[in-house]
Amino acid sequence: MSIVLLGGLLVGAGPAAAASITEVTGFGANPGALRMFRYVPDALPAGRPVVVALHGCGQTAAGYGTDSGWVELADRARFTLVLPEQQAANNGSRCFNWFQAADIARGQGEAESIAQMVHATLADTGADPARVDVTGLSAGGAMTSVLLAAYPDMFAGGGVVAGLPYRCATVLFEAFSCMNPGRNLTPAQWGDRVRAASPHRGPWPTMTVWHGTMDFLVAQANQRELVEQWTNVHGIPATPSGTDTVAGYPHAVYRDGTGRTVVETYTITNMGHGQPVDPGAGSPRCGRATAYVLDVNICAAHHLALFWALAG
Repeated sequence: MSIVLLGGLLVGAGPAAAASITEVTGFGANPGALRMFRYVPDALPAGRPVVVALHGCGQTAAGYGTDSGWVELADRARFTLVLPEQQAANNGSRCFNWFQAADIARGQGEAESIAQMVHATLADTGADPARVDVTGLSAGGAMTSVLLAAYPDMFAGGGVVAGLPYRCATVLFEAFSCMNPGRNLTPAQWGDRVRAASPHRGPWPTMTVWHGTMDFLVAQANQRELVEQWTNVHGIPATPSGTDTVAGYPHAVYRDGTGRTVVETYTITNMGHGQPVDPGAGSPRCGRATAYVLDVNICAAHHLALFWALAG
């Protein structure tokens, strides 16, 4: 396995370089022909968590990892960050192919490439295989749904930001209607799609869904359908166990029979299509605003890190 440091080579003598986002090659057969980038904080001990963060269309791995706040959180909470990147040869808009049957099945295509990145990272860093989580924005959020369904034995939790349910589409022409207005299936129909994706029969990953009420690219209806899919997988009703507000935004939780929150939603009022961030120094602030990364005074990455207990 070879690792290429982004930003060029250091020349001459001097102190050791600080941690940087690096490209990793030779991580597996890579059937989806993706690129792998990774951020490992300096002096990270073995046994720490791993977060996989998936960019949206037109973004880069390093840009999304930095702008969303995940890189700074990796330093704060001490975990490894895996940043897959789409290539234009696979998708001209650099979207992960969440709508192509060959890329969303266990053991195949882009989904398998990302699973191989996780296996390589666990081997390289000695990370805790029971503490691997995945999140993403838009197409990356839809691919998060794919990974949770196809590899539920690999991931403890997922965070879908402005994304879609698993197998809403399996060919390109279906993708646009899934995005807007969305596809309305019963909870059982959605849940059956997850159960058919792997031989796994539980325990299942947790699911957090973030969505803006003014998102006209990926309709907010997808938030409802994701809740129905994953509450059904967990065998609980698709009605909240409790509601409150976080930073002024509606937040709902769905608990299992033990009282554990297994599904939750954050509804960001008046936000369009993008990743919520709250730029500034220190917890709970994180991220920096740019295209499709929106300053709405709440950082999704921070709250996912809390829910996943990454600092513990």
